[in-house]
Amino acid sequence: MANPGYGKRSAPGQHRRTAHDFAHLPPREAAIAAYVDRLPDGADISVKTLAKQLPYGQCALRTALNNLQRAGHLRRGREHLADSGSRRWITRSWWSRTARDDDWWAAFTRGAVPEPEQPPDRARPTRSRAHILLAALGRTAPALSLSQADCAALAPLLTEWFARGASDEYALQALTSGLPSPVHHPAALLRKRLTDKLPPEPVRPARLPLRILECAKCRAPGRPEALPGGICGACRGERAPSGPNTPLSPSEVQSRVAEIRGAMNQRRERTPA
Repeated sequence: MANPGYGKRSAPGQHRRTAHDFAHLPPREAAIAAYVDRLPDGADISVKTLAKQLPYGQCALRTALNNLQRAGHLRRGREHLADSGSRRWITRSWWSRTARDDDWWAAFTRGAVPEPEQPPDRARPTRSRAHILLAALGRTAPALSLSQADCAALAPLLTEWFARGASDEYALQALTSGLPSPVHHPAALLRKRLTDKLPPEPVRPARLPLRILECAKCRAPGRPEALPGGICGACRGERAPSGPNTPLSPSEVQSRVAEIRGAMNQRRERTPA
């Protein structure tokens, strides 16, 4: 295992593991990918550590990991959690069993968590969580027995409760406690309660983590759109245009980033708490 905060981190929304997850890769890359995929989060997947466990040298492993990055299974970079209270950027290695394209990794870098795709062989539920709870109200309070049409009409109102963090127990208590006697119109009573007792919106979570991706070869940081396949333009052999706006080389970028971070740390240290 790597030091706390480092090592492998699984990307969200992956498909279930199958025997053909890495069939599209060359044999060496497929074997390494299958090994890394079965390691737990937090495991050290550096070249030196993998060389001690796998029958490949460091040079071959470094090349294979770069190929896995191009294939969309691996991204390496830095991350700073806004609510961690630390000023350091932590080195990350994000792993995805499901191959991702550059657009997906760019959205992930911005802090967005793409919705997981529904497996094609899994049947979608025919009734929602809200519909099931409403249909079962008659077991707790017989006076609130509803028809199929009533459940379908009221389900969107109760779904909003769940979206705001309400549990099934909380909703059941709010809808069944203190009922009048008799209940003439169960659907109308529940509609009023679902509207009047709607829970407040939850407190917004802390800011999303800030992430920077790195080139698989020279480790220079850059924007995701400038790293197609995880490789920067300089390492792909692209010639930089001449003129006053010529981009910096990878070593100049790393030097400039280090200078900026040092200046920011000094400014923060001078600022009184």
